[in-house]
Amino acid sequence: MMFIEIEELEDRINQMRKILILIAGKTGLNSDDTLCCSRKLDELITMYQKSKNQQHSEV
Repeated sequence: MMFIEIEELEDRINQMRKILILIAGKTGLNSDDTLCCSRKLDELITMYQKSKNQQHSEV
């Protein structure tokens, strides 16, 4: 079950990266939209890292 969640997070992270690149290209690196998207990506990456750490501690 944990693997599904990790795979889903990986997909969401990759999607958010693509969105971030598009937004940054349109609005600039320092725009509010880019920074907001970057924060969301950071949150997803943090969730992913916590899930991976939890998975390793269960083994």
